[in-house]
Amino acid sequence: MSREARKIRDKWRAKAWFSVVAPPYFGGGEIASIPSDDPTKLVGRVVETTLYDITGDFSQVHMKLRFQVTTVKGGQAETIFKGHEYSRDYLRSLVRRGSSRVDGIFEVKTKDNYRLRISVIAFTVTRIKTSQAQALRAVMRRISQERAEALTFDQFVQEAVLGKIASDIYNEGKKIVPLRHVGVYKSKLLAWPGAEKPVAEVVEVLEKPAV
Repeated sequence: MSREARKIRDKWRAKAWFSVVAPPYFGGGEIASIPSDDPTKLVGRVVETTLYDITGDFSQVHMKLRFQVTTVKGGQAETIFKGHEYSRDYLRSLVRRGSSRVDGIFEVKTKDNYRLRISVIAFTVTRIKTSQAQALRAVMRRISQERAEALTFDQFVQEAVLGKIASDIYNEGKKIVPLRHVGVYKSKLLAWPGAEKPVAEVVEVLEKPAV
């Protein structure tokens, strides 16, 4: 064995595998496994998975979730929700001829002072006027901000990802125009209490370990 090959092998031997787990408000289960020779190097890294991997519900396979490692205890890396996003294929599948798309991007602060940027989308049944789109966007903004002010970060994230906020917007928005789909299609955690500044995002796309 060459010296170079032995050096690479020794480097891998020095690493241990750490189990990355979802936050309690997403079940606390394992979502990935990452090798490292130093647990402190894991803090700040972001792991991407899907809601389907967490819930087992195939209808949620289009929802991509990102979790950022905040602490490492023993062989377990704990995370915080960092954001979510519809897959591009799913978003494209929602587009129909003869209808309108209305987008709203809002920054909100939760009751416990977590700051997020969320993107809300609505697809109408038919084409709508500019004034109707503005009215619908106002509903998106009002409900998003009201829910953020009333909920903790954990609660708000669950409602955004699982569709409760979208459902509330749909029920109010359909009084303005007929709607086909409403969703919070993207979110990003911008800042949270105790964090000096958001950590640079490095996405690790890893396969969930086989059971």
